[in-house]
Amino acid sequence: MLLRLRAIAHHPVIRLVLAYLAGASTALAFAPYELWPIYPLAMAFALGHSRSLTPKQTFLYWLSFGFGCFSVGISWVHVSIDTYGGLPLIASLGLMTILALYLALYPALAAYLAIKLVPNSLALRYLAVFPAAWILTEWARGWVLTGFPWLWAGYSQTNGPLAPLASNIGALGLSLVLAMLAGALAFIFTRSSNSLRAHGLRAAPLLLITTLAGLGAYASAQLSPITPTGKSVKVALVQGNIAQSMKWQPEALWPTMLKYMDLSRPSLADTELFIWPEAAIPAPEYMVEEFLDNANKVASLNNSAIITGIISKQQNHFYNSLIVLGNHQQLQQESADYRGDGSNEFRKHHLLPIGEFVPLEDLLRPLAPFFNLPMSSFARGDFKQPNLDAVGHLVAPAICYEIAFPEQLRANVNGGTELLLTVSNDAWFGRSNGPLQHMEIAQMRAIELGRPLLRATNNGVTAVVDPSGKITHSLPQFETGVLKAEVPLVAGSTGFARWGQTPLLLLCTIILIGAVIRRLRI
Repeated sequence: MLLRLRAIAHHPVIRLVLAYLAGASTALAFAPYELWPIYPLAMAFALGHSRSLTPKQTFLYWLSFGFGCFSVGISWVHVSIDTYGGLPLIASLGLMTILALYLALYPALAAYLAIKLVPNSLALRYLAVFPAAWILTEWARGWVLTGFPWLWAGYSQTNGPLAPLASNIGALGLSLVLAMLAGALAFIFTRSSNSLRAHGLRAAPLLLITTLAGLGAYASAQLSPITPTGKSVKVALVQGNIAQSMKWQPEALWPTMLKYMDLSRPSLADTELFIWPEAAIPAPEYMVEEFLDNANKVASLNNSAIITGIISKQQNHFYNSLIVLGNHQQLQQESADYRGDGSNEFRKHHLLPIGEFVPLEDLLRPLAPFFNLPMSSFARGDFKQPNLDAVGHLVAPAICYEIAFPEQLRANVNGGTELLLTVSNDAWFGRSNGPLQHMEIAQMRAIELGRPLLRATNNGVTAVVDPSGKITHSLPQFETGVLKAEVPLVAGSTGFARWGQTPLLLLCTIILIGAVIRRLRI
């Protein structure tokens, strides 16, 4: 009976179906489910199930695994395509299929490289070469064609027991640990021997990796270089809950701006820093100078500052930006005149394809409304920009999607940075898992860089995150509200803030080079 089941499981079609289901199950490892053990278990199953395949069969197997990961894990992307894209259902599903298949190429390439370079030694393949190839392909997925680093395996640990390790090795380093755990699990059940003693010996790598990872996580938490300064800042994060269908309508402009001002006004007496979300002011600066001047005076007269999303214009280029209204360098009242000169401004660097810029736009824009969304012709800000200065606090920002790029935010954090800030408008994705995964990614940046993080959004998730990645304050999604908190400030620098991903990438590259040399000598 067991042999018959094995034969069925290895039927070419059934094999690919099982690979797809294993990949699809990994969606449960991320928000909102956060069943993190599923990821290494699914990966271990796939490694064991594909161990006797040819390189070509292995590539197809892991392509199916990856297609399961992304067709289910990022299915929320379809919400925006279907609702706002103006495409027939068959076309929107086709676009999602193409995207998921493209992203599936990366895990397929990792597995293909592993079996091609190490066809005979399962220990070397599972415990070293496959994990190294997995990391390098995850990293590549984060920058090729502008990058899509969503659902890195390490993000499944944001609220898991290994999360403190990210302060030294980052989310990508956690991906390596999970890939090694999966490899060790798969190695236990290799079929060369069924004796208990053989299985016991093969369990040694799993025990070693688990022990080292656990000790590393404990040490990272207990010996953290991040220490309280004894200072704090009083913040108010404003969630306007503006319907996406109304956001860019001309008649909604003034009601939207007044809503943010009215929501903020009751907190002016006891709040230093107000955060309004991405494009809270849905118009270019020059069109709303009267409102900006008034808001600047109100904030300044109350010894506070407002950081708001807006569209800025400099030298005939439009930017998705954050500006500071009111007090800049100090708590005490400063000039009541709004400058609007581009200083103390952050311009989004990592633009979202289609949503903020359209590749080959002359060809694509005429095809469908999907390629002509509002505000889809932004210019790109610099990769590294000065921190925003608000009431004397230095803030390192990231707008929406770019919070998923750890090296970009790391490049903008320095010794004086007190707060991380990300603003977003996830109304594009409705009640899907997308905004919750987005929040999970933002939490990981707080762990990596050892700073409190403020996240202000149009309709959720609006939250305050401490330097260990825990949400301390939050607002319910899809409700209008103001989140007030007193945020303790910290000092110190994490290992990841100092070194970034470079040591990890060098290690994985050396492993692959070693595997290539070994293969050439055989």
